[in-house]
Amino acid sequence: MKPFRLLPARARCLSPTLVLRLAFKPLTILALAASGLAAQAATIEVPADTALQAVIDAAQAGDILMLAPGTYQGNIIVNKPLTLQGPSNRQAVLMGEREGRTVWVQAEDVQIRQITVRNSGLSLPDMDAGIFLDKPAHNALIENNDILDNLVGVYVWGPHNALVQHNTIVGNKELRLNERGNGVTVWNSPGSRILYNDISWGRDGIFSNTSRDNVFSHNRFTQLRYAVHYMYTNNSEVSSNVSIGNDIAYALMFSQFLTVRENIGINSTHQGLMLNAAQQSTITDNIVDGAEKGVFLYNANFNKISGNLIQNTQIGVHYTAGSEGNEITENAFIQNQNQVKYVGTRYLEWSSKDRGNYWSDHSAFDLNGDGIGDTAYRPNGLIEQLVWRAPSARVLLNSPAVSIVRWAQTQFPAILPGGIIDSAPLMRAPDNPVWERYKANHDSIQ
Repeated sequence: MKPFRLLPARARCLSPTLVLRLAFKPLTILALAASGLAAQAATIEVPADTALQAVIDAAQAGDILMLAPGTYQGNIIVNKPLTLQGPSNRQAVLMGEREGRTVWVQAEDVQIRQITVRNSGLSLPDMDAGIFLDKPAHNALIENNDILDNLVGVYVWGPHNALVQHNTIVGNKELRLNERGNGVTVWNSPGSRILYNDISWGRDGIFSNTSRDNVFSHNRFTQLRYAVHYMYTNNSEVSSNVSIGNDIAYALMFSQFLTVRENIGINSTHQGLMLNAAQQSTITDNIVDGAEKGVFLYNANFNKISGNLIQNTQIGVHYTAGSEGNEITENAFIQNQNQVKYVGTRYLEWSSKDRGNYWSDHSAFDLNGDGIGDTAYRPNGLIEQLVWRAPSARVLLNSPAVSIVRWAQTQFPAILPGGIIDSAPLMRAPDNPVWERYKANHDSIQ
C-alpha cells in the first residue's frame, strides 16, 4: 500500500475524515474498498481560506461541507452530490475571479445554503453567473444565500426540478441596464421553482425562456426592467409576487396555459401586466397600482381576466392587435385617466352571465337594486378617441359641445365608432380579500 502523502499546511487543519481522503486520493476505489478504508458520507468542517476546490474534489457524494466565516476562492466546479453550507449570517464568502462562473454545478442533488456568492464574470454570451446550474444539476437547492454583484445571479440552464428560494440577489449596479444579466434566468428547466427571493439591480428579475411547468411565487422585485419576463414558457404559474417601480411588472409573451394570480405591480413605468401573444391563460386577483398602462393586450387570445384591480394608471387597459376571445369580468377599474384604449372597429362585450366590471367613472342608476347599472358602459366613444389622438383636447371635456356629442351617441348608437361595451357594469367594486389585504398593508409592502 502506498504511504500517506504529506499534506500541505493549509490542509492539515481539515477534519480527520477529509485528511484521510486527501491522503489516499491517488488510490483507486477498489484499493480503498479492499483495505476497508472506504469513506462514508460525512459532515466536514472547512476553515476559511482553504482551497475549496481541492476539498470538493476529495469529498465523497453526499458529504456536507460546512464553511466557516471568511473568504474562499471562487470559480469552483461541483461535480458530485454535495452540500455547501455556510453560517446563518452568510459570512462565508465565495469570491469569484470577475471572469466565468463563481459556482458551476454539474451534478444532481447539490445544495448551496447560507453562503455569499460574489464577483462572477460579466460576459453575457459566455453565460457568466454567480451560480450556474448546468443541465445535469437536477433537484438542485439554492437556499438562503446572498448572491451579489454577479452578471446573472442564478442561471438555471436545463436541469429538472431545481429550487431557488429565500435568496437575496443583487446585480452589478455599475453596468448599464442592457449590459446586466437577470436575477434568475431559467431555460428549459421543467418543474423548477423560484420562490421567496428578493431580486434587484438586474435586467429582468426572472427571465424564463423555452420552459414549462415552472412556479415563480412570493418574490420581490425592484430596480429592474421587467420583474417577470416569460418567453415560450407554458403550463406555469406566476403568483403572489410584488414588483415595485420597474419598467414592466409582469411581461407574459408567446406563452400559453399560464396561471397568473395575486401578483402586485406598484408604480410601473410602462405596464403592470403585459400579454403579448399570451394564450388560454387565467389572469386573476392581481393588482396594478400606478402605471402608464395597467394592462396591455397585444394579440392575446382566449384568456380569462377577472378579479383584478387596476387603479391610478394613465390607461387602464390598452387592447389592440386583434386580441380575441378574452373573458374580462369582475375587475375594478378605479381612477384611471382613461379606462380603456381600444384600437379597432369591432364591438367587444366585457360582461358574462350578467356580470361585468366596476368602472369608477361610470354614472348610472340601479333602479331595481340588483347591483348592475341600468345603462351599459362604453369607454370608447368619439370623444375618447379624440383625446387619444390629441391629448390637449382634454381641456374641452367639460364643454357644452362635448356634452352634446356624448348625448348624441346615447341617442343614436349607429354613430359610435366601435369598441368595448360592458352591458352589465357593476355598481360597486367586488369584494376581494386580495384587494383588502393590499389596502391594509400598502405601506409595509412598499
